Amino acid sequence: MTDRPEPPASDPLFPSPPLGEQERMVEAILFASDAPLTLAEITERLPHGCDVPGVMGLLKKRYEGRGVALVQAGGTWAFRTAPDLGWLLAREVVETRPLSRAAIETLAIIAYHQPATRAEIEDIRGVAVSRGTLDLLIERGWVRLGRRRMTPGRPATFVVTENFLDHFGLANARDLPGLRELREAGLLDNVPPGEARPDDPDEDPNQTRLFDPDD
Repeated sequence: MTDRPEPPASDPLFPSPPLGEQERMVEAILFASDAPLTLAEITERLPHGCDVPGVMGLLKKRYEGRGVALVQAGGTWAFRTAPDLGWLLAREVVETRPLSRAAIETLAIIAYHQPATRAEIEDIRGVAVSRGTLDLLIERGWVRLGRRRMTPGRPATFVVTENFLDHFGLANARDLPGLRELREAGLLDNVPPGEARPDDPDEDPNQTRLFDPDD
């Protein structure tokens, strides 16, 4: 009796899906994945016998010129926005960062005593004003240069802008909020415990307000 030949070990027990169906499967897998996939990872999710390399080539060609493209990065594959359409998905995000205490104090002095020179600001604060602090306030559009003083050296003065008044909902600069309101609005960095300064009325209720509009 002659033994029947054994089928090749590579023969699948069930026929593989049609090529078109394999494309749909791979397409679904890639769209649902939150990370690029290797050919091995894709193969593990498909029925036995699927021609994954061949399907990837077909899909890549099918998506040429479309809004998304099948791209290969190293040994992984993923759908990505077509390079020439990336600008459609770009979005500018304006991040508002709280002003430093030095900037808040400088801003308050300018608002209450405008037009104010750098020397006057430093005299009221008791410390030197860095160029970066004034540059930041000017960059935000809250402070601008005023007229030069008709005094020796003709120093430049600083005044608050209409943008500043509009941002804080002020009718005029005399309505500038105090340090407490600025901190509650998230515009003033919180002072760590133990580092309160005596000129801050929020930490020292017995201290005279530093920026009193009635001065």
